[in-house]
Amino acid sequence: MDRLITQDLAIGYDERLIVDGLNLSIPTGKITALVGSNGSGKSTILKTMARIMKPRSGSVLLDGKAIHSQSTREVAKQLAILPQNPVAPEGLTVRELVGYGRYPHQKGFGTMSREDREVVEWAIEVTGLSAFADRAVDQLSGGQRQRAWIAMALAQQTEILFLDEPTTYLDMAHQLEVLKLLQQLNEEQGRTIVMVVHDLNHATRYAHHMVAIKAGKIVAEGEPATVTTKEVLREVFGIEADILFDPRTGVPLCLPFELFRESLRSAKNRESQQPPLSSLNKGKTL
Repeated sequence: MDRLITQDLAIGYDERLIVDGLNLSIPTGKITALVGSNGSGKSTILKTMARIMKPRSGSVLLDGKAIHSQSTREVAKQLAILPQNPVAPEGLTVRELVGYGRYPHQKGFGTMSREDREVVEWAIEVTGLSAFADRAVDQLSGGQRQRAWIAMALAQQTEILFLDEPTTYLDMAHQLEVLKLLQQLNEEQGRTIVMVVHDLNHATRYAHHMVAIKAGKIVAEGEPATVTTKEVLREVFGIEADILFDPRTGVPLCLPFELFRESLRSAKNRESQQPPLSSLNKGKTL
């Protein structure tokens, strides 16, 4: 049974309803990618599942309990979230940042215990940042900064990890660096990972489960090969694309070549340029 589900979830900003009647189940121990165009509601859904936003109606259930009725500390022991473009205070070191991940487990005045310190060092090591532990976060490269924030989330020791566009503004090498780390955490530690992803090919390569969203509704969900179809890409992203399969991994790859509306316009233009059937038959005898 999946630990995290939504039931008839409705989410909105002011008078605007973004998501209505959402029923979604997150596979436990898998990597799930939420994909969709800008403004589709995927980040809003992620924030609500992570208890950052409160729904207008419906519920998010974690192990059968409504997540928004639980205390912040209790939820923080079960799930962690890395928001878009987090910024650390100037001069804060990697070790200090990662230490904030121990807050939900601390008692009293927040003094770090021996166990807390051991977990912090473990999180720094597993993310490959031991050589940078005492360096200021704002002095790191983009990929190193993302790993530092992921290390902080790992220090919470939660089984569920949410990430909102974890590769935004990173170059290709740093994108792979972060995605491979998430893959490693899933494979070696069995962590459930839910991430909003813009690059479809990253989603198909690193996720076990994909959810395609348009206007707050689920258009398709399942394994990457099930979701990455020409029909879904037209409906969700408005593009025409070729679907190829990576010879190394067997996962589908999306190669967009035209906007769907442009494809329709071209087809209509071709039809209008064809002479009518009556003129083609004019002068012919049977």
